Amino acid sequence: MFNRNRFLRRVAAVASLSLVAGCSLLSNGDPDSESPIVVGTTSAPSTLDPAAAWDGSWELFRNIYQTLLAYPNGATTPQPDAAESCRFTDSTSRTYRCTLRAGMKFADGDPLDAEAVRHSIDRIRTIDAPSGPAGLLDSLDRVDTAGDRDVVFHLDHPDATFPFVLATPAMSIVDPDDYPADSLRKDGEVFGSGPYRLQSYQEGKQAVLVRNGNYKGFAKRRNDAVTIRYFQDSRAMVEALRDKRIDVTYRGLAANDIIALQQHGTTDLQLVDGSGTDISYLVFNPEDPWAGQPAVRKAVAQVVDRAAIAHKVYKDTVDPLYSMVPKGLTGHTTAFFDDFGDPSVSKAREILRGAGITRPVPLTLWYTTDRYGSETAEMFRELERQLDDSGLFTVALKSRPWKTYVVGYQKGEYPVFGRGWFPDFPDADNFIAPFVGEHNALGTPYPAKEITSVLLPHARAESDRAKVMKDLESAQRIMVDDARLIPLWQGRQYVAASDDISGGEQALDPSTIMTMWELHRKTSW
Repeated sequence: MFNRNRFLRRVAAVASLSLVAGCSLLSNGDPDSESPIVVGTTSAPSTLDPAAAWDGSWELFRNIYQTLLAYPNGATTPQPDAAESCRFTDSTSRTYRCTLRAGMKFADGDPLDAEAVRHSIDRIRTIDAPSGPAGLLDSLDRVDTAGDRDVVFHLDHPDATFPFVLATPAMSIVDPDDYPADSLRKDGEVFGSGPYRLQSYQEGKQAVLVRNGNYKGFAKRRNDAVTIRYFQDSRAMVEALRDKRIDVTYRGLAANDIIALQQHGTTDLQLVDGSGTDISYLVFNPEDPWAGQPAVRKAVAQVVDRAAIAHKVYKDTVDPLYSMVPKGLTGHTTAFFDDFGDPSVSKAREILRGAGITRPVPLTLWYTTDRYGSETAEMFRELERQLDDSGLFTVALKSRPWKTYVVGYQKGEYPVFGRGWFPDFPDADNFIAPFVGEHNALGTPYPAKEITSVLLPHARAESDRAKVMKDLESAQRIMVDDARLIPLWQGRQYVAASDDISGGEQALDPSTIMTMWELHRKTSW
């Protein structure tokens, strides 16, 4: 997933990553049995049950649970993990069969068999949690088992992306004895089959991971234990890194801290700067009397200055984005720029007047205080300034912590709200499909029948993903015309680490989730 030809410098080293090849950060270490590696992040899990999470909780899940398929270091397509093999058994991409590795067990010693896999997938759809990943399984008809080791997935329409879905942490395999078929697990315990066992967990504070002796999969663990500590903001996280209370930071580095590490780093810290596919965007509630009007949404799209946000708020550590599909993926376009061009108050005024709107439009913009980095509040203040200064809008800002924020947008309480998206898998489909349909990742129904019934099914029937450009471009054109979602920026991935830590580059999988088993302490330069 990373480019070996880019450079790495000590003293706040800046090593550019790409999503196409593999590299190392002087990675000559052996598994460390002395002390755990401590990773800091601002992205805490919202739940410990995979059936309830379609969010950053996956970063923990990837390390303590196991999926049939996943991404070994350097892979860009899913490879067997809990499975020994997986493949489509027909020519229409509608029957997918996996054979489990022999002798699989959960961390507590219970057997992991085909029935456990079926149970894990079925309960996602049965529970259909409001913030859960049931929407990822819209092509699945049923799951059958054949003996203890074989699982057969029957799809109701061709879906070449289904192996990518199975590789997401949402499809983590759980023990039927511990996870009810029709409700979420409530005791706070976890017994997965991943590389690590969750030894202890303090919500919002830390997760202690130790080596799972029952693990069978592709991961070659370079350490024996990892502790993940959750921070409220970047400043406290970087301070902990400088004070050597943590070894690595991931997710949530603020622009000011990134710039400081680049320009004024110390000899005992390193910074890896990599291309990413995470995006930030605005969501409009179609039930709101103002946000529900296409002219209002398009006027906002015409006024918003993405370049100013990227430069003034994020110090150019993110890039302006004019499509829901980020740069670097097949299917990326600049559809919003093609339609709206540079920010223009006069054009926005014409849009509103054409709809008979002649007075300033009142809008309330909501954001979460603890999910997408320390600059989120500043970004929304910049959006408020841009819209208010146009004279076309009067904006109020409101915010909530993530847990209550999610509940609010699922209930349709917010006229306009901010969201971020870290990809489930590296395919343009995953930047379109999760946001459309009656059951989507936003909790805000967006029927878009042409996309859901024609364009996406046609694209998913094509196993050669390079041949789906036309369908994906058409889908994005519809999304621009509707303006239900307005993309703002595309992020980069930054990993800051103590100078004695290796593996930071290899640890990021194609979905930019950190695989903790790649981290280790250097034994020599």
